[in-house]
Amino acid sequence: MHTPKKLTKLFDNNKIWADSIRESDPQFFYKLSKHQNPDYLWIGCADSRVPANQIIDLPPGDVFVHRNIANVIVHTDLNALSVIQYAVEVLKVKHIIVCGHYGCGGVRAAMDDTQHGLIDNWLRHIKDVYRFHEEELERIDDKEERFHRLCELNVVEQVRNILNTTIVQNAIDNDQELNVHGLIYDLKDGLLKDLSH
Repeated sequence: MHTPKKLTKLFDNNKIWADSIRESDPQFFYKLSKHQNPDYLWIGCADSRVPANQIIDLPPGDVFVHRNIANVIVHTDLNALSVIQYAVEVLKVKHIIVCGHYGCGGVRAAMDDTQHGLIDNWLRHIKDVYRFHEEELERIDDKEERFHRLCELNVVEQVRNILNTTIVQNAIDNDQELNVHGLIYDLKDGLLKDLSH
């Protein structure tokens, strides 16, 4: 099979990465292939600048990851719910992390009245977050500060959505160790902020 020329660099990078891992731990990939036992489910934005494992400096196998535009969790998204169910019921993760980020393009797009196409259906959920918190948000005169606050409030609402799933409710009812956290990532300094308080 011919490797497309435009992906050659990715395959070269992959080989260098895999070789360097094997050099430091010859059994790494063998051990990794045998089981998956993460303590964390990370639900984050699909933004390429927000890579879960790198941000929290954990190796492959330690974080189960689901990403979508603006880290939204809605009760009609069977993909996200399936990920949560597998993580909670099969992998028995101890922590679900919803991680948003400042500068989120999905949140910014939801704040304007411009049509963006198919994604407008998805952004409707963020527009609802704005509506739920409209009084607070409209008191913020600075548009960038209002945007940052909506990024935070979006995380808070997604945490609530997760807590209201039957998956998480059943886990709590069965005394399963499970915590749900809301975090936000700052692209400007690489640091996380806890919004769970």
